[in-house]
Amino acid sequence: MTFDQVMAELEARGTAQNRKIYRRHGAGDELFGVSFADLRKLAGKIKRDQQLAEALWASGNADARCLATMIADPTAFGSRQLDAWARDLDYYVVADLFSALVAKTRFARRKAERWTASRREYVAQAGWNLVAHLAMGDEPDDGFFRRQLERIEAGIDGAKNRVKHAMNGALIAIGGSRAALEGEAIAAARRIGKVEVDHGETGCKTPAAIPYIRKMAARRELKARRARG
Repeated sequence: MTFDQVMAELEARGTAQNRKIYRRHGAGDELFGVSFADLRKLAGKIKRDQQLAEALWASGNADARCLATMIADPTAFGSRQLDAWARDLDYYVVADLFSALVAKTRFARRKAERWTASRREYVAQAGWNLVAHLAMGDEPDDGFFRRQLERIEAGIDGAKNRVKHAMNGALIAIGGSRAALEGEAIAAARRIGKVEVDHGETGCKTPAAIPYIRKMAARRELKARRARG
């Protein structure tokens, strides 16, 4: 599909109700209001197309950028291009999807280390999302995640809104996915206390870390027992 064909299809699939909802979540004016079910169907139809992904991202349209993250080729990115896309982030939903894409690239850990220190809210959000993805993946260095727990505890209270939410998510991911760090993550969450995030005029809530860590740990242990037979 060409860029013009995709944009026309996105516009046709958008709804006024979705535009209203997405704007309550922080999306700007550049969007059609396409459901995520429709975005995923369209992504399945297109499959991998890096050139098209880059054109969709450059459009600045929120729906087009969501789709771009779904069809982009993780192996085609260089470090500078990832930084350029990160600087474009202005909506937490796109930042979440972008983080999932970056997690599949060879730069994931490097970008996590760099972006978590950013002063830009959505870049830092993407960085902490990456920490969560790495924690739930094959990254073997528990020392890296122990340092992130220390940073989360020290910095979450003063973090920007969406960064705070992502740091809480990283805390949960580390504690729930890393058996060696479960106790440390729970202790850190207890010292941090309730994490307050402004979700605007939406029904979204920030999860309480300790119950989520314990649920993830229980599922992890059950999976391990089944694997052992």
